[in-house]
Amino acid sequence: METKWAVENLQTIRNLMERSAVYRRTLAPIMLLAGVSGVAAAAGGLLFHLDSTTGFALLWLIAALIVVAGAFLIARQQAMRDKEPFWSPPTKRVAQAMLPSLTAGMIVGVTFVLGDVDLTLLLPLLWALFYGCALHAAGFFMPRGVRWFGWIYIALAGGGLCYLTAVNPNLDLSGHWVMGFFFGGLQLIYGAYLYLTERKTSSA
Repeated sequence: METKWAVENLQTIRNLMERSAVYRRTLAPIMLLAGVSGVAAAAGGLLFHLDSTTGFALLWLIAALIVVAGAFLIARQQAMRDKEPFWSPPTKRVAQAMLPSLTAGMIVGVTFVLGDVDLTLLLPLLWALFYGCALHAAGFFMPRGVRWFGWIYIALAGGGLCYLTAVNPNLDLSGHWVMGFFFGGLQLIYGAYLYLTERKTSSA
C-alpha cells in the first residue's frame, strides 16, 4: 500500500514537471488579471474612503472572488483550446494543495466583515485555522489522514469564527480554553488514534 502511494506521488510529480510550461503559459494572464484587479480595488478603496474594517474586508473579498472566477475561466479556456482535460490529476493536486489556504483566507475576510470580536478569542481560532492549512500541506508527504485532520481544524476553527462574529460576539470564554481544545485535546485524540491504529496494523 505504501509502495503504491509512493509510486502514485512520483508519477504526479513527473506529470507536474512535464506540464510546467503549460502552467507557465496559463499563469501569465492570471497574474495580469490579479494585478489589474488589485490596482482597481486599491483605487476604489482610496477613492470611496472604504476605511472601516467591514468595508475594507468586503472590498477585498469581492476582488478575490473576481480573480478566482477569472482564473478559473482563463485556465478552462486554455485547456479547451489545447484540447486537454481541464480537471487533470496534476491540476487536481494543485487545487487540493491551494484550497485550504484560500478557504482560510476567505474565512478570515468574512470574520472581519461580520464584526469585531475579542482578540483573545479571535487569535486562537486564527492560529487553529492556519495550523490546519499547515497540516494539510504536510499531508502530501505523509499518510492521507493528516490532510483530513487539517480539514478538521479548518472546519472547526471556521465554524468557531462564524459563531463568534455572527451569533455571539460577546461570548464570555477564556481563549485558553480554545487553545487547550485545538492544540491540546484534538492533538491528544489524533495521537491516540495513530498509536492505536499503528499498533493494530503492526500486530496484524
